[in-house]
Amino acid sequence: MRSTLRKTVLTLTALAAGFGIATAAPASAQAAPTKSCVTGDKLVPSCGVLWGAAAGGFTGKPRDAEHRAWEKTSGRDATIFHTYHKGDEKFPTDAEIAMARDKAHPRVLLLNWRVEYGSTWAAVAAGKQDKRIDAFAARLKSRFTEKFFLVLNHEPEDDVRTDAKSGMTAKDFAKSFRHVIQRLRAQGAGNAVSVVAYMGNEKWMAQSWWKDLYPGNDVVDWIGLDSYVSSEKNYYHAGVFKDLLDRKAKGGTGFYDWATTNHAAKPIMVAEWGAYHRVGKVVSKVAQFDSVLPELAKRPAIKAIVYFDTKKDLFGDRDISIDSTPASLASFRKLAANPLFNVTVR
Repeated sequence: MRSTLRKTVLTLTALAAGFGIATAAPASAQAAPTKSCVTGDKLVPSCGVLWGAAAGGFTGKPRDAEHRAWEKTSGRDATIFHTYHKGDEKFPTDAEIAMARDKAHPRVLLLNWRVEYGSTWAAVAAGKQDKRIDAFAARLKSRFTEKFFLVLNHEPEDDVRTDAKSGMTAKDFAKSFRHVIQRLRAQGAGNAVSVVAYMGNEKWMAQSWWKDLYPGNDVVDWIGLDSYVSSEKNYYHAGVFKDLLDRKAKGGTGFYDWATTNHAAKPIMVAEWGAYHRVGKVVSKVAQFDSVLPELAKRPAIKAIVYFDTKKDLFGDRDISIDSTPASLASFRKLAANPLFNVTVR
């Protein structure tokens, strides 16, 4: 993670419009799904929303252990297990495969890969990292044939360089993404469901090159967003769930509206999200967590949300954990318990 309620009372009639949930109870209550929700060919749920987590960031502890601990804390098994890799690392790891094949609680892997690590996007696009790509494809075919999500270089905006000679322009990213996905498919690694994951930050959305990042509908299965809000008022990106979805350049279009207008057929994954406050300035996150369900009811394109949980971020100054206060945890556990997230992976 690099980038940084309005409380409403909705009836489940509103939820029904977005998710096929039929009941007359208040939105704050748990709703009973009218049918079983299952994932399809590209892991898109037939109804409901996939629930996931990237837990224990920046702790140095095993991610599988941190994920299991987070599940206990949050009160729900997290269907998506999000991990991060770079360069020539061999993955999925044994631990990741074991998490995916846990008979009691099977999970979908969300693997984040910096393919260009140690080189450039232009080099990847030119085939100079094909050995790296082919090794990954071979590992998948021999060890892991289950469907999984694959993010390539999440949050590319932060790495863009406008100098054409840098090999790191927005167009270089798009070409790199295309090359990797096309080569994996050609190598028979068709179980990788591709995700392009943006920061969706207004600063970057205002850049003329931002539109050039998109790799193309033929190689993108899901559109992802990594976005956070502050629970501290008057602090950077203070807000609730809708705010992390709707950031936009001045006079521009919010991220959710951009995605659904320009790429209407693509499901949206909030691939990283969270509510933070500065370390040492503990502030309730109840408003942020209580705002999620009402927004999901109005945003049917969102098919997965993945929480990024850590006591300290990359720079050591933000607490994004769900249990920073007892009230925050109680609110999050209430959110996690909602049957909207009851989706069976097939």
